Amino acid sequence: MQSLEQLKEHQDELEKSLDNYKAPFSFGIGLATKGSSGAILDVLYPAPQLGSDPYSCAVLAHATKWDGTTTTYELDKDTLQTIERSLTVALTNVDYEEETIRSVKLISDAVNNTSPVNGKRIAVVSFITDSSDDPFDAIDSYLRLHLLSSRLVQPNTISLEGIFGKLTNCAWTNLGPFEIADFDAKRLSLIADGKDVFVHGVDKFPRMTDYVIPSGVRIADANRVRLGAHLSDGTTIMHEGFCNFNAGTLGASMVEGRISAGVVVGDGSDIGGGASIMGTLSGGGTEVISIGQNCLLGAESGIGISLGDNCVVEAGLYVTAGTLVRVPDGSTVKAKLLSGKDDLLFRRNSTTGIVEVLLRGDNSSWQGLNEELHDN
Repeated sequence: MQSLEQLKEHQDELEKSLDNYKAPFSFGIGLATKGSSGAILDVLYPAPQLGSDPYSCAVLAHATKWDGTTTTYELDKDTLQTIERSLTVALTNVDYEEETIRSVKLISDAVNNTSPVNGKRIAVVSFITDSSDDPFDAIDSYLRLHLLSSRLVQPNTISLEGIFGKLTNCAWTNLGPFEIADFDAKRLSLIADGKDVFVHGVDKFPRMTDYVIPSGVRIADANRVRLGAHLSDGTTIMHEGFCNFNAGTLGASMVEGRISAGVVVGDGSDIGGGASIMGTLSGGGTEVISIGQNCLLGAESGIGISLGDNCVVEAGLYVTAGTLVRVPDGSTVKAKLLSGKDDLLFRRNSTTGIVEVLLRGDNSSWQGLNEELHDN
């Protein structure tokens, strides 16, 4: 193989060798940690793919004999070596420089040359046939979380149904994830060997920054952002801010409150200190809450409805779907009827205590966002 034309011919041959081959929605080769019980503790995908790098996809599909469904594979060393050899030829002879090719070499080195104290390192491959397919297992689930945090897909556009049941609850430490059942014994053994072990969380979801660091963002406390969060360029997460998986920002935002699962925040919107946004996991709800562009949630405020563009919720006011709100014509409606509307100011009348909504205009006391906060 000496040219791109020959590489394409080889790709076609690999695809034709498989029954009913069709390019998947997404694929990736990753480095997984496998615990002593056989559970997958985590997976790092250095280069998750979405509709790109068709040659690497064909090589992985052929090596694993992919059946065309949403599924995953644990690679033995021989299969990993075969994949590495094929992709190295493409890189050396054709100068085919896709991210997957370089990742395979690093994954192979990690599998063959390291001995982690928290389990066994293995190479894995995941194929997602369609974004609507539910997660197959933990290996698949980690690919979906990487796609979100790498900004390859937006929240609520890929199925995460049942993901809690696929992931392993781990003790997350400076030495990586450990299985809970035997962690105390392993910790004592490590301490006896002179190694310090610090636990920073016990959870099914790790910190995003241990796997993905998106460009153009600031995160004051990495513990406050889960893998699977979608943070757009220009986003700042302050110390008291939080972003769950399958949630995040679609533009530049200052976040000092909580963005719950399923919630998306539009460009230029600010989430004030301690502010709360109901997510799809809150009380088992399925309503997806969104915040439009150039909105402000005041400090310690909250919403259980969506906001359109240019909306404000005053500090300390929590507006749920059932909150009774007096509208400008003097009538009273439930807040859910105002969900998604533009140019609204929600406040509590300091004299009557009634929650009211005003149309935002020249008389609004709010004069826009602080532009300096968005200078990332």
